[in-house]
Amino acid sequence: MKNIVAEIVERRKKDIEQKGFGFGFKIPEKRCRPVNVFMAQKGAILEIKRASPSKGDIAPNLDCVETALKYRENGARAISCLTEENYFKGNLGDLMAVCAAVPDVAVLRKDFLIDEKEIEISYLCGADAVLLICGILSLEKMLSMTAECARLGIRAFVEVRTEEDVQKVLELKKHYGDTIVCGVNSRNLKDFSIDLLVPAMLKKELGGDVVFESGITTPETARKVGAMGFSGILLGEFAARNPQRAGEFVRSFEGADENLWGKKFVELAQKVKCRRSDRPLIKICGLTRPEDVLLADCLGADFLGFVFAGEFGRNVYGEKFEGIRKIFGSVKAFKVGVITRPESEEAHFAAELVKAGVLDFVQVHGVKSEDLPSYLKEIPHYFALTEKNGNLKTQAEEACSIGEPRFLLESKSQNWCMEESAGGEHLWIAGGLTPENIRSLCQKLHPELVDVSGGVEGETLGVKDEARLRKFFAEAAV
Repeated sequence: MKNIVAEIVERRKKDIEQKGFGFGFKIPEKRCRPVNVFMAQKGAILEIKRASPSKGDIAPNLDCVETALKYRENGARAISCLTEENYFKGNLGDLMAVCAAVPDVAVLRKDFLIDEKEIEISYLCGADAVLLICGILSLEKMLSMTAECARLGIRAFVEVRTEEDVQKVLELKKHYGDTIVCGVNSRNLKDFSIDLLVPAMLKKELGGDVVFESGITTPETARKVGAMGFSGILLGEFAARNPQRAGEFVRSFEGADENLWGKKFVELAQKVKCRRSDRPLIKICGLTRPEDVLLADCLGADFLGFVFAGEFGRNVYGEKFEGIRKIFGSVKAFKVGVITRPESEEAHFAAELVKAGVLDFVQVHGVKSEDLPSYLKEIPHYFALTEKNGNLKTQAEEACSIGEPRFLLESKSQNWCMEESAGGEHLWIAGGLTPENIRSLCQKLHPELVDVSGGVEGETLGVKDEARLRKFFAEAAV
């Protein structure tokens, strides 16, 4: 697969050889605006962006000054200005014009910077911060470029995506903790795939304030990012296409405080990050007996599912669950309450169990997102999308658009359609899974999570068969 970042950097090096670090622009001899502290408070970075390698033209006729003024009106905490010419159609002229137009707003120069000289040029052009991408710079280069930022009194917006990047940042923090601002990109710049959990995976390790970058396409997504405790968001494509609506995102993010939903998804991100490399996460669902719970947990289950729906034979609501919860103290897996009718007594009870810390998540099964009642929105939950509500691809795309970091796809026909739909490497699947077919499915689809219920039972509904359980875990390894 073509590495577009490497291609951009190589093209940049050639341009610098031909045009110099000023890319043909007359660079001011002296900075003409005061330095604004970049991301001193929680808020949104709105981006001036005409194009991108993944989307092509986004806003080819964008007027950078007009857009910057609109962003300021809409409450931007900072403005990001793309200055890369070949793939993003920006330039240093845009940066100087934006800095002159909004002297009281922090401006980030966003580019694929590779040399200390570019820091000084950015400063002279008016930038209050520069982007340093860990993935394209050695630790030594990052240290020297950050040192230049510190000397000039501007900040380095340090972008990470991998564990290796995090280690570089932790070393940077030892020397320049007051100079750097950390950002985690949910977009993989090598293939442009989006994973909304990646920033949450790295947030805890980075410590302190962290900015969430890319993948925010709706105000609802911005709200969810705020609920996970991020100090900032970088809004690119949507802001550039719709600068007049950027305020909706700003308000949604700034108005969202860290809550139980967000904290639990950060925990989930850690589980996903640390999962075994040889098998997917495993959820054993429809558990009805304490002994089955303990066995599944002992075998290494990552999630344990309990049905709270009176219309199903595996329903545990009532005395049956009271017997099960007594052994939860020794259970390591995430515990999930599965609901099908959000207005039901059973669903309300499951939600209260999550609020009390008895359960970790509610699985909202077969319910459309628009039908989710308000009482569940702040409760840690994820959707199980089913074929009864239509095409799984369409449902998956809708779930992604509202910022659902993960969702389960249930298909009894095993038609998950993930070659065409959202989900990609973080595919969660259910429907007809058995010890006999799980190995081939894992080899074909490489799912992140598999969910099994009846496939590990014998003749009695809700009673797990020990031999089939053990075989399922063994066969899920690839």
